[in-house]
Amino acid sequence: MSSRTAPLIPPRVRAVLVRVPFLVPIVRFVRRVLLARDRNLLVTLVTLALVIGVLAAEVSTEWFSPSLLILVTLVGGLQLRLRSLVKLLVGVGASLGYIAFTLGANRIGLGLTVTIVFTTVLAVLMARTRGKLGVQGLRGDAMLLELRDRLKSQGELPPLPKDWGGKVVLKQAGGSSFGGDFLVSMRDDDSVEIALVDVSGKGVDAGTRALLLSGTFGGLLGSVDDFLPACNAYLHRQRGDEGFVTAVHVRLDLATGDYTITSAGHPPVVKFDAGTGNWQTASAKGVVLGVVPDLHCEPDSGTLRKGDALLLYTDGLIEQPGRDIDAGLDRLLGEAERLLPSGFRDGARALVNAMASGHNDDCALVLIWRP
Repeated sequence: MSSRTAPLIPPRVRAVLVRVPFLVPIVRFVRRVLLARDRNLLVTLVTLALVIGVLAAEVSTEWFSPSLLILVTLVGGLQLRLRSLVKLLVGVGASLGYIAFTLGANRIGLGLTVTIVFTTVLAVLMARTRGKLGVQGLRGDAMLLELRDRLKSQGELPPLPKDWGGKVVLKQAGGSSFGGDFLVSMRDDDSVEIALVDVSGKGVDAGTRALLLSGTFGGLLGSVDDFLPACNAYLHRQRGDEGFVTAVHVRLDLATGDYTITSAGHPPVVKFDAGTGNWQTASAKGVVLGVVPDLHCEPDSGTLRKGDALLLYTDGLIEQPGRDIDAGLDRLLGEAERLLPSGFRDGARALVNAMASGHNDDCALVLIWRP
């Protein structure tokens, strides 16, 4: 049995790609540029490390301190490939060895030695991580920033007419840019669809799965008639136990104010009735997404009139350790009264801050109202 590893590109695919005009020369040019950049930086850093060692040993350790090698190592860990970094570390070691041989090992000191060893380990870990990702330099961080911005822009409500108002408040655990709560929405003429999703876990631990699902759910929204059953079918096809996902979906007609709410294991939507001045919970129910192959939801419908509002939220807003979730819901309905004096738009952030104080969890709130 052959021990050769499988090629990165299948032979048939490779045979098709090589026939594309100018593709092969372009790939070779890009590869040469990347390798040349890595090689040139390696030569520069190795030369710099050796020069520092010679100047520290022959001129002055005050002007050319061996601690400068720490900066050289850090730059190599951030920019070089792992193989090139190993060569740089050999140069740094040779520089330190020359200083110790010329001036004595006591001139380097234990503290500096420990710091350089720690920096070396850190640089190797950074280079290995970037090598697994297949990115160079700080491109991996830039990719995360782009993903964060995409998730943030996707979590904004579409533009609404002047006779409608909307507000979204997302608060991730620990102040992280990523979390398990996200929003997807779309508008088609007078029809608006909003889905608020809660992935199990919190903060960065749930952020990676939320990033994946936000793209999938965003593609399904507006493309299928039964949004939550389609999301459930997708999750049920996935293998592995990655925790639960709850969601609530609202379809709203901006011309008439008619709405339909479907829920999948999500906390109930609450509606403000301007006629009575009370907040009431919706009756929409459903099983958590991905648990059963066929999802059957019990929808709730109604009409938003002048002064009415719908409030969507995640369980991080009402759940607290050691307290019943019904008590949290009662507190939410009580705190929602504070939205009225300051207005829905200004009161949304205050409501989240009041409900989220005292515990660290992902929280999300969506408020739609008709002035």
